[in-house]
Amino acid sequence: MKVKQLTSWTLTLLIISAIDNVRNLPQIALFGTTLIFYCLLSAFIFLIPVALISAQLSSANRKEGESGGIYRWTCLAFGPRVGMMAIWLQWINTLVWFPTILSFIAAVAAYFFNPELATNKTYLVTVTLAVFWGMTLLNLFGIERSASLATLFSTLGTLASIALIIVFSFLWILLGKPTELHFHCANLLPSFHGANYFSSLTAITAIMTSLLGVELATVHINEVKNPEHSFPRALLLAVIVILVSMILGSLGIALVLPAHQISLVDGVMQIFTVFTKTYHLTFLLPMIVLMILLGCLSSMIGYIISPAKGILEAAEHGYLPSFLRMQNRHGVPARLLLAQALIVSLLCSAWGLMPSVNGSYWLLTDLSTQLYVLMYVFMFLAALKLKAHTPYTPHRFNIPGGFLGTVLTCSLGLLGTLMTLLIGFIPPSNIDVGTPLHYFLIFSTGMVVMIFPVLGCYAYQSFSSSKNR
Repeated sequence: MKVKQLTSWTLTLLIISAIDNVRNLPQIALFGTTLIFYCLLSAFIFLIPVALISAQLSSANRKEGESGGIYRWTCLAFGPRVGMMAIWLQWINTLVWFPTILSFIAAVAAYFFNPELATNKTYLVTVTLAVFWGMTLLNLFGIERSASLATLFSTLGTLASIALIIVFSFLWILLGKPTELHFHCANLLPSFHGANYFSSLTAITAIMTSLLGVELATVHINEVKNPEHSFPRALLLAVIVILVSMILGSLGIALVLPAHQISLVDGVMQIFTVFTKTYHLTFLLPMIVLMILLGCLSSMIGYIISPAKGILEAAEHGYLPSFLRMQNRHGVPARLLLAQALIVSLLCSAWGLMPSVNGSYWLLTDLSTQLYVLMYVFMFLAALKLKAHTPYTPHRFNIPGGFLGTVLTCSLGLLGTLMTLLIGFIPPSNIDVGTPLHYFLIFSTGMVVMIFPVLGCYAYQSFSSSKNR
């Protein structure tokens, strides 16, 4: 059967929809005018290398019926145990991420009846659990079949929301309203001296969070016409759109709201409330709330089932008990989904570990980002090994420069990921996360707790293998 080919424009939209997210704008806005520098740096040492490497890995010829993705790539390079670690990191980071996107949904929904609830921990946890368990139960019936429509709603909700922030902020400047930012050359670069220099580097963590997931779109590389030419063109256009929307959207928030007043959970609604009141357009606020909720809930539909299916691939090789691998009549790993929901419920307790809502939100965001970035380390190392040992493997897309081009791209990517991993342990100076030691201990414990269970998976697989001999 002939595979339907994608145009450069379609691939561009897929890359944009995999990354662009209005939810991340407030945490980037905290860093003021320096966010421009950090966004461009992050694109150069992370976004572009990830896109190029994952496209090259995805486009390699493989046997019919053989899956792609991080599990296959790392298994080919280093064996199934490293593959299990990589897919585990991809799965567990998503579970840590769920409470942040769900709290954002809860905060946005609060604007329908009482905006003050957006900073109430009890409300956030209650709504987060209710929504996640509700969507988990829906997924038990195979609701992910509507993923195409969900992706459309998600993309439209995101792009329309960011576009509104940008338009409103430009209007704010044209009307001569007071601004919180001053665009001088000295303000565009981070300060390289002073006590808060290292904590200001946490901007990289905030921005990296907004750039994760591009490899999910590059799996379509084999469906693209003329990938050698169309993929670089699509990537360039997507990077421009992502950076422009991220930079202008974040600056729009920082321009109007003082940094100490920006809420990571409901900062988007804060800015829309200010804009609609100032422009006498308050009648638009319910429609904006509905648009954002529709976009976020639509994106959640696929995200509930996708990580479970990813870990299920490794589980089929004996790393999880058969009890968890069983699928219901809708082809859904029901027990794994329920186990996933239980883990997310436990992770919601993180809201009580920090002295502020912003602090709890940052902790979960930082933890999720570090786990995901660690997975990228395995991906870059796998790409290097596979290119070195099989330099002539047929690909529909090759990074220009052959092996040296791959080495340079992977080196940039490893630089970006290792920087992010180290910076992740530094508490931000502009968010109340308690003392540096308090944050370091909780964050470090979280990393160990999230990664340690994979050792149990190794032990279970070894025990099962020896038992079956």
